[in-house]
Amino acid sequence: MALFLGLLIFSFLITSMAIVPFINLLYRLKFTRRSELPKKGQVSLADKLHHWKVGTPVGGGILIIFMVSLLYALLFPLLKYLGVYITAVHPLRDELNIIFFTFIAYGLLGLYDDLIKFFGKAEKAPLGIRLGINRRVKFLIQIVLGLTIGAMLFINLKIDILHLPLTDYVFHLGWLYIPFTALIIVAFANAYNITDGLDGLSTGLLMICLFAFWILSFTVLDTTLSVFLALWIGAIIAFLYFNIFPARIWLGDSGALAFGATLAVVGLLIGKIFAMAFIGGFFILEVASSLIQILGIRVFKRRIFKMAPFHLMLQARGWEEPKIVSRAWLAGLMLALLGIWLAII
Repeated sequence: MALFLGLLIFSFLITSMAIVPFINLLYRLKFTRRSELPKKGQVSLADKLHHWKVGTPVGGGILIIFMVSLLYALLFPLLKYLGVYITAVHPLRDELNIIFFTFIAYGLLGLYDDLIKFFGKAEKAPLGIRLGINRRVKFLIQIVLGLTIGAMLFINLKIDILHLPLTDYVFHLGWLYIPFTALIIVAFANAYNITDGLDGLSTGLLMICLFAFWILSFTVLDTTLSVFLALWIGAIIAFLYFNIFPARIWLGDSGALAFGATLAVVGLLIGKIFAMAFIGGFFILEVASSLIQILGIRVFKRRIFKMAPFHLMLQARGWEEPKIVSRAWLAGLMLALLGIWLAII
């Protein structure tokens, strides 16, 4: 345990030293949030509430993905030389391939989307302008990546079971496990992306989720995963210091998509899918509120909520941003504890 805490602290210190120069670099490269306000006409309430954030550097996810990957590549091979006994639930190389393929592939997709947002041509939208990759293309690529990861889990790691908590029922899904996992991965990637709208909201919730999965990784004796989570948590804490209100840096899609997808893969590797639904419960609430809003507009031709997702709904009711974020963290903490309890009972 002391070793893993040491890795977390080391990751925190190294990322802390890198983040201020990285923020300055983003300013020089003009990796900053662009205005989405229309030149004339109606302006959405969300744009009015968040227009002051224009000019904030976006791209913290790039730094975290790079730092965690680099530190893992440098430190993990040293563990054997230090006399650490490496244990893993799955074949080590295959497990690492799945973790870092998800972490980097979704990160590259998000980075490409960010680059188009920064330097691409804006498109007209019902309210304001739209920046980034075409939504259908972006979603299709996410599905392809999700199916690829699902196939790696099923074929390479031979995972295809679904266990119902509080019971002895275990279902073998067979090849259906591939689309099932793809659905979970894509859902969490988009849920995280939707939640990443207020300063410190998504990263604070992610920190809580990662601590929960870190605890569960010890219960299944998966050193491979425990080291990855330790390094990831340390980097997230360093980033969160600069991401809380008022944020000096944002994750961007590079981090949001990568972190949501990888969070789902961590839950799948540990084998606690239903526990993951509670540990990541606030992310699910955010995406569910958005889906309900879309359904209401398309089917009933009216808005169910004044605004969506859930955090914007609270802002529309007059809640201040730090109040929403701090209470979301408390809700996320209790959900994580419930998820841990379900996983170990």
